[in-house]
Amino acid sequence: MPPQGGPADGGEEFREYVHSRRRALLRSAYLLTGNLADAEDLVQAALAKTYQAWGRIEDRGALDGYVRRAMVNTHISWWRRRRVDEFPTDEIPDQPVADQFGTAELSDSLWRAINRLPERMRAAVVLRFFEDMTESEVSVILGVSLGTVKSTISRAVAKLRADADLSPER
Repeated sequence: MPPQGGPADGGEEFREYVHSRRRALLRSAYLLTGNLADAEDLVQAALAKTYQAWGRIEDRGALDGYVRRAMVNTHISWWRRRRVDEFPTDEIPDQPVADQFGTAELSDSLWRAINRLPERMRAAVVLRFFEDMTESEVSVILGVSLGTVKSTISRAVAKLRADADLSPER
């Protein structure tokens, strides 16, 4: 018996959707979270929410938007919850060891630079440039105004331009 609110037909249509879109959803989640384990958890959580709402989703063409919105909202909820667990300390944490072989490609450097962006900036950049969404679509998914999206992306791009790892002299 499916969970309350899930597909009444046993979920065959839902399974087909997940099967056809899982790679794209996992890629989006990875770009939001920065690691595969968290990305898998994020996709799982978003799909669980989608499954529960499946019977209420009338426009099947909007499923990707619904799931991405669920992923972004869940991710934001997770990092807000994590922030509460972080406390200032007098001890400086260990610093990550840089790549000793110097073989990281530009895409790796770019990804590290994107990971250093604040969460909202990262989400806006990922949705706008990696998911190729319009600024309007990003504003709807993040639940902020179009002006906020534009200024957030502008500040994010400025930070990326100033990032030492992306410097041409490197």
